[in-house]
Amino acid sequence: MSDTAGKIFDLPEMRNRGQVFRDRTHAGDVLARVLSALRGTDALILAIPAGGVPVASEVAKQLSLPLDLAVVSKITLPWSTESGYGAVAFDGSVRLNRELIAVLGLRPEAVQDGIARTKEKVERRLRQLRGDPYLPDLRHRTIILIDDGLASGFTLLTAVEAIRRLAADKIIVAIPTGHANAVARIAAEVDSLYCPNIREGMSFAVADAYEQWTDVDEATVIDIMRRFQKNH
Repeated sequence: MSDTAGKIFDLPEMRNRGQVFRDRTHAGDVLARVLSALRGTDALILAIPAGGVPVASEVAKQLSLPLDLAVVSKITLPWSTESGYGAVAFDGSVRLNRELIAVLGLRPEAVQDGIARTKEKVERRLRQLRGDPYLPDLRHRTIILIDDGLASGFTLLTAVEAIRRLAADKIIVAIPTGHANAVARIAAEVDSLYCPNIREGMSFAVADAYEQWTDVDEATVIDIMRRFQKNH
């Protein structure tokens, strides 16, 4: 898929604005409204831990949809935990940004070490956050993949590819905020993409869309998922 015409849905009143969401719960509330046509369908929401979970749980609650996790993690640079040169998905698949690796001059052994560490992280998160390494049967289902924002889109694209290999019928990406270039890149690979706050420009940070922004730890993810399963 390469054509994004008719695939991208945003809110014009939020375009190119900062601090449009109070927090991740508010972002989930906004997303639920733009996704309201999917209320009560057979769609399954998959949240990307950790930051995507509080957003997705609010969407799932309001739309009366089931919630699960799509564990995926970026392969971070040896000198920075914020930037990455690839990602590992829940099925063990690896996607590398080979252009960036070449520009940075990363040695092959450093790359392999990063892959190994990230695979261990993903496997640990699957055990701790889901308990089961295998997702439910996605065949003939609509999947709504949710994160708290989209910067480069590399990690999210890795998740999309892993979900597609499980023969999902339709993949929808829903993120509160995203850079216009990354939004277009991801939209070309999915059936539709919902992003209320699309922003352009040289500088982009997901956190800039939120008034309150804190890291989400694994204990919080476990608590959110337990409370959701208890109430639904």
